[in-house]
Amino acid sequence: MAEIKIEKKKPVLIWILSALVVTAVLIFFIYNYAFIEEVDEIPEATTSLLEVNENNSIVTAYVDFIEIDSNRMSLDHEFTNEALFKLTNATNAIADAAGYVVKADIDSVKMYAEMITQDPFEVTHANNIRRACNILTKVLQKIQLAKYPGLTTEMSELENASRSINPDVLTLDQQDAVISFFNKAAVLLKKMN
Repeated sequence: MAEIKIEKKKPVLIWILSALVVTAVLIFFIYNYAFIEEVDEIPEATTSLLEVNENNSIVTAYVDFIEIDSNRMSLDHEFTNEALFKLTNATNAIADAAGYVVKADIDSVKMYAEMITQDPFEVTHANNIRRACNILTKVLQKIQLAKYPGLTTEMSELENASRSINPDVLTLDQQDAVISFFNKAAVLLKKMN
């Protein structure tokens, strides 16, 4: 009998699988190399919130109002009332931009601001001003902590200015303390804007 020689076919399937694995590895490295380049570029493009200028006109209006002439306090508390309303609106604008809802706080401040103009001889004006300033300070502090961590010094100065308003002393006898609070708020808001 004649012997039949059986030749084994060369493994084509192994070569195909090897080619697919090499292709997959190449695609993996190419994709990762491109992704690493993109990640390296992202930190250069990001900026802190301190470098972003909102230029909110409401905040600018408050800052301008305070910077123009803050020595107009009188018995009728018109200046203080207007400053509180402008500061309240500016604080609300910053809160809106930061995504905070502060309507209840804003309403309370407006109530206190309105109370100081009702009777010029009332002796509780300083107490109402202090309450309004404390509320605004707390709102600004929440925003500062969440969105502007680099403004801790300015925030501390505002807190100190708010605490320096003595509720037991007539407002006109502590004009410097009230004006200092408005000035410190203007500095903080200007940097947030």
